[in-house]
Amino acid sequence: MLLYATVALTLFAGAKAQVDGIYYPQPLEGYYPSPRGSGLGNWSAAYDAARATLGDMTLLEKVNLTTGIGWQQGPCVGNTGSVPRLCIPSLCLQDSPLGVRDTDYNSVFPAGITVAQTFNRTAMYLRGVAMGKEFRGKGVNVQLGPVAGPLGRDPEGGRNWEGFSADPYVCGAAMYETITGIQSQGVIACAKHYIAYAQEHFRQVGEAEGYGYDITDSYSSNLGQRTLHELYAWPFQDAVRANVGSVMTSYNQINNSYAAQNAYLINGVLKDEFGFQGFVVSDWWGQHSGVESALAGLDMSMPGDTAAGSDGAWFGPNLTEAVVNGSVPLWRVDDMATRILAAWYYMGQDNDYPEVNFNSWTLRTEGYEDFAAQEDFGVVNEHVNVMDEHRKLIRDIAAEANVLLKNVKANGKPALPLEDGIPFIAIFGSDAGPAEVGPNGCPDRGCDNGTLAVGWGSGTANFPYLVDPLEAIQERASAAGSEVMWVLDNYAYDEAITLADQAADAPSGVCLVFVNADSGEGYIDVDGNEGDRNNLTLWHDGDTLIKTVAEHCYNTVVVIHSVGPVILEEWIEHPNVTGVIWAGLPGQESGHAITDVLFGDVNPSGVLPFTIAKCRDDYPAHVLYQPNFSVPQINFTEGTLIDYRWFLCNNITPRYSFGYGLSYTEFRYGNITVETVGDLGDYAPRPATPSLSFLNDTVPPVSDLCFPTSISSVSGYIYPYISCPTSVPSSGAHPHKPKADADSTMAETTCSKTSTAPRPSLSGEGQNEFNSFPYSRNGGGVGGNPSLYDVIFKISFEVENVGCSKGATVPQIFLRYAQDDMQGDSKCEDCAQLTVADYERLFMSDQVEIVPVGDVPRNVTWSETDLRGFDKVELYPGEKTTVTFELTRRDVTRWSFSSTLGYPYALGEGLYKRDGRTENAINLIRLAVLGHMLVLGRLRRYWLLLCDEAELV
Repeated sequence: MLLYATVALTLFAGAKAQVDGIYYPQPLEGYYPSPRGSGLGNWSAAYDAARATLGDMTLLEKVNLTTGIGWQQGPCVGNTGSVPRLCIPSLCLQDSPLGVRDTDYNSVFPAGITVAQTFNRTAMYLRGVAMGKEFRGKGVNVQLGPVAGPLGRDPEGGRNWEGFSADPYVCGAAMYETITGIQSQGVIACAKHYIAYAQEHFRQVGEAEGYGYDITDSYSSNLGQRTLHELYAWPFQDAVRANVGSVMTSYNQINNSYAAQNAYLINGVLKDEFGFQGFVVSDWWGQHSGVESALAGLDMSMPGDTAAGSDGAWFGPNLTEAVVNGSVPLWRVDDMATRILAAWYYMGQDNDYPEVNFNSWTLRTEGYEDFAAQEDFGVVNEHVNVMDEHRKLIRDIAAEANVLLKNVKANGKPALPLEDGIPFIAIFGSDAGPAEVGPNGCPDRGCDNGTLAVGWGSGTANFPYLVDPLEAIQERASAAGSEVMWVLDNYAYDEAITLADQAADAPSGVCLVFVNADSGEGYIDVDGNEGDRNNLTLWHDGDTLIKTVAEHCYNTVVVIHSVGPVILEEWIEHPNVTGVIWAGLPGQESGHAITDVLFGDVNPSGVLPFTIAKCRDDYPAHVLYQPNFSVPQINFTEGTLIDYRWFLCNNITPRYSFGYGLSYTEFRYGNITVETVGDLGDYAPRPATPSLSFLNDTVPPVSDLCFPTSISSVSGYIYPYISCPTSVPSSGAHPHKPKADADSTMAETTCSKTSTAPRPSLSGEGQNEFNSFPYSRNGGGVGGNPSLYDVIFKISFEVENVGCSKGATVPQIFLRYAQDDMQGDSKCEDCAQLTVADYERLFMSDQVEIVPVGDVPRNVTWSETDLRGFDKVELYPGEKTTVTFELTRRDVTRWSFSSTLGYPYALGEGLYKRDGRTENAINLIRLAVLGHMLVLGRLRRYWLLLCDEAELV
């Protein structure tokens, strides 16, 4: 297969095309050459070590690091080639974002969406630490997680639960903490899926064809610059600031250019603007080109082959050949290998790192080392137990994540918490009990039987056990002398009515109804849901079960395990539904976690990381279920207005808002102050990027790159060698442990820190023209220009627990913007979705200029609202504390893409524009502090608006 030096076209604004009357952006010339990693921040030592090693490596060895060896050719879901003579092993890349996939004696942690419900940065960090320990204990080099894409644009999106929140600020904070935790254990975290990955339908052609759809390419997410930067790229920027070692591209196209070869997004945004120092890896078979991908900044191809079981590869031998024929410059391969090695050194994996001790393709002790080829039978699983005491952390996080949505009086007092010794507990619903085939009975959890603790797909792991609610409640009740009865069949209505009547007749009975809604990755179809959910209703007719029980039981408490929002309107206001808990996807300690909250051992403090609407149509965007073109086009016409932004902008009342959550106690907020500590307009120039010398650019002769005669190739195994007319004899060590003939002496190579090959000399700069690259003013540091993180404002206020029990609350800071200042992709013009004309005007314009908002009059029309701070505050009754939020320049500025400014963030003098006039800014934008106060079981929300002086409104 030959590679051609064609250029991927990847700019966002400028040209347009019309297809059947629909306009959508067309990519233009991209950002080249790819910025080289330079050791920014605290990466310098890792880069020094990587470049020293690289100087000892041959071209074949460099290429070997960039390419997976093929699907099921190694123990992990992804395995790179190795360099045995330099002691560089095959790197193991392994799912998932909630636990080690495809092995045993590992933990299953709460899903990302559930840990986000805690709004607790410490919990996010500790979960990352514990996962990092388990991945390290299994010998995994790269954990394929955490997830920032999908963000949650479409409430039905199949993999939303793998990520954290529909809000980019919460998602970014969770990414930062999780990555910091994982990498504290020496494991490389992989932030995924970059970028604008919205749904499962039409993400891959082969998968879509299997479902009977006729498409020619993956769907394209079409969006503008401001939407990109303020929503979808925001959490990835936080990931880079956390020094994440790798980033995975997504399956979809962005503005009709595949993510794995989108030069603007990889070279321009990720590597230049964000200053990313690690390596970019493709999602599995998400690469669609060779030269284009390499030039656009892709550093590693996974799993190496172009399709499962094929002998083709985009990189591997074709990357070697591309260097020989000049399509890919040698320095680009050097940079690819340097970035991979730098991440390896940065995590200290060169020093006594564990070897892989499991095999993804079998749980049996013995099996084939090369599963695809069915060769080398022997011990492949050592069954290393890495769970430690993580069950305690899993239980604590899952319990803290429970969101109390409703809690009204029953028997003269709030329905929750339940008292130990309550005489009668009736339990309903299949979600309360175990699955008939066990927690791992369905591959990759691809079914919805029994209690729901995770979704399905590659983002899962094998349960070591799963404590279901029925088991945990019986354990608790038996010790207190309570009676527990149950009906686990959702459709056994007669039996459910009988049991509900019995509970209602008891002196103090309660009916607990457990329901769920499931989703997952697109390669698995569950009950006609092809990854994405077909609707926002409860599964197994949960609504009917709840209504049936509530009609006969005056004290009905509903527990929901769900991947995302569901519509609750059929029963939420039923007078006998006295309590509702949103439990999310709690992992292996599910039953214990919900029991802790039901009985009051843990005071619920979780809040919703998304909005629960009254009607599905209240959301601005939905999954595209049928292809609209042969290349499906998904236009993000809502711009930045997703989730709560859309509801606030359009004055839509949700059932439960983003950030909502009740407690068993009460809190009071007050004494708000705002302190200006920085100059908003004092934006420092981009710091200079370290200039590293180029290695020798001499391309080795073809005779050094041919497949050696001493090796018998294995079908499907990806080698770096190129095919030559005449095979050549082996002349030295190979860049991996090769498959050899029985009489070959090359089956093993000696690991040595001293190279046996000539060391290339260094040469000066200038072999490629880097001065033409459109460097961003927002670049220059890891995470962007350091000036973006200058603290501009400090907001302080007091929080007091005025209730009767210990509890925690989640204060949140929101910034609101005047409508006149909303330009670009999103604007609440008459609170309507954009028309095609609006879309064309806003998405195609490259002359948009936005300035920061000043202190605005009370009669201004408000537009977008953004979360810009949150905290978790735990207090004893009567205890008071002061909470302080720091707002950075990045927090309080908006994105614009203006050729006149020359840089995207509009800073300047901080002027407020209105009716064509400008006025000096008195303070900043209006700030809002969202507080929670429990009054007779109902939530009172109030906004503290900071204008000339703080006051309650």
